Amino acid sequence: MAESAIALKDVHLSLGSGAGRVHILKGVSLDIAHGESVGVVGPSGSGKSTLLMVLGGLERVAGGSVRVAGSELTGLGEDDLARFRGRSVGIVFQSFHLIPTMTALENVAVPLELAGARDAFDRARHELEQVGLADRINHYPGTLSGGEQQRVAIARALAPAPALLLADEPTGNLDEDTGAPIVDLMFEASRSRGMTLVIVTHDPELASRCDRTVRMRAGEIEPARPAAARVEAL
Repeated sequence: MAESAIALKDVHLSLGSGAGRVHILKGVSLDIAHGESVGVVGPSGSGKSTLLMVLGGLERVAGGSVRVAGSELTGLGEDDLARFRGRSVGIVFQSFHLIPTMTALENVAVPLELAGARDAFDRARHELEQVGLADRINHYPGTLSGGEQQRVAIARALAPAPALLLADEPTGNLDEDTGAPIVDLMFEASRSRGMTLVIVTHDPELASRCDRTVRMRAGEIEPARPAAARVEAL
């Protein structure tokens, strides 16, 4: 049997210390197949974004096993985690996180340059063309609309050809008309490149476009329910 793209087993994560310590993830187990798209839904504070950060190697777990794209993350040091993220994971955030003093082209080229790619700017230019920004490559984030900034962020996430694309409320700062093309871009990239896609969202329509929906509550994954019940509960 082929190895899963993502395999979490009995994952626990707590933040803070002493009386202020909060148990965020409570024995989370999850398997996601290669090329599968999964929507992660649930109320605020349920652990959705924390789960996404665990998958991206940005949060360390207190217990359990986290295996992503063939790498066991729990035993890796910071340098190895950085290398893992650079080669295997693309992340799209709600707030874009572009570097304001760099052009769109430079923003997309950054992860490629950090990975030592000699053709960083050629690849960055190609990715910006793929998201419809061929005529905006030399513009700074402050001169781009919200939708354009998110397109740059998607191009940056895709540029290293990751096995996994993670998106945390990718349309949260966009209106419906602007957000719809962004969603289309992510799903098309996932299909055409064979990437696994995990999206944290409060939008039931977005979640319904995924192959599967995972619902979290109070740091745990709820048991799967029939499709009709899941959609109604979103």
